[in-house]
Amino acid sequence: MRVRDVVVVGGGPAGLAVAAGAARRGLDVLVLERRPLPADKACGEGLLPRAVAAIDALGVRPHLDPGGFAPFRSLRWIQEDGSSVEASLPEPGGLGVRRVALSAALAARARALGAEVRDRTGLQAHRREPDRVTCTIDSGEPVEARLLVAADGLASPVRGREGLSRAGPEGRRFGLRRHYLVRPWADAVEVHFAAGAEAYVTPAGPDRVGIAFLFEEGNAPDFDALLARFPRLGERVAGAGHDSTLAGSGPLARRASSRVLDRLVLVGDAGGYVDAITGEGLSLAFEEARLLAEVLPDALARGARREDFHAWDRAVAARFRRYATVARLVLAVARRPQLRRAALRRLEEHPGVFQALVARAVG
Repeated sequence: MRVRDVVVVGGGPAGLAVAAGAARRGLDVLVLERRPLPADKACGEGLLPRAVAAIDALGVRPHLDPGGFAPFRSLRWIQEDGSSVEASLPEPGGLGVRRVALSAALAARARALGAEVRDRTGLQAHRREPDRVTCTIDSGEPVEARLLVAADGLASPVRGREGLSRAGPEGRRFGLRRHYLVRPWADAVEVHFAAGAEAYVTPAGPDRVGIAFLFEEGNAPDFDALLARFPRLGERVAGAGHDSTLAGSGPLARRASSRVLDRLVLVGDAGGYVDAITGEGLSLAFEEARLLAEVLPDALARGARREDFHAWDRAVAARFRRYATVARLVLAVARRPQLRRAALRRLEEHPGVFQALVARAVG
């Protein structure tokens, strides 16, 4: 039986980026994705500078549908009264990319580099053995590989089967997303604040704007009711047609006791997630994928044991701690409207401070 170098479970951005990077290094890679591709998902769809640099380094941008993305140059935080603070992004700036356009481009690039990408094909079971991983897929066909990469999302069935899932914190958060057929009114990602929720507005094409709500458990998960809490934003899209079906996600916070076992690596949201409030999810996923692709040839040659991924795990853990610290801090402020209003007023008075904070967080 053919023994693949890597089987990637999950054809989202993290999994496809791993596949592309590994295939570019001459490895035999199979991606299994249960959904049809290109796949949609509730997402803010903003790629911050590190994520933009990552897809450019991987050669993905030529595969992007021109109607599926739009650049943005800044982040703008907006209070209930309309007051705001804005910071320019470091180079190369940001891209708002419709999730299906990103999915199609990543899949095309992975295939062009030699990876096999199978959609409508899920992993039913897996067994880690001393020299390989044996997988059973939907068709019943056995598939063998030297390494299994789980990039199967927040709820990660692989993480659950391996007993690596840990309970999330109290105060769960959820997301809802919809697109409107309207020309973007700002060269920015806007974050609108209200008590218990935020609205993230991203240009996702020349004539498309995505609105994603993040909200606390206990709020009614109704998009129109959430939009009504942001009347200035509602006026912007009044009368505009919808360009996507409503999609949701959550709870967002997830934990894994470990990202690495013998012949198993968890990548992206499968390895843990705090919150989408800083917009760093895709940057994290692409950075983890890039680092993993770099170490894969040597790690496989040594046996793909847990210790063979120690350097990768340490680098990812350091990057995750940085993200988690910023996300928890911003979330703590956002959850306290009086504190948040006071903090943003101070940032309005000292815009250079906000500029420095954004550059440090996303540059």
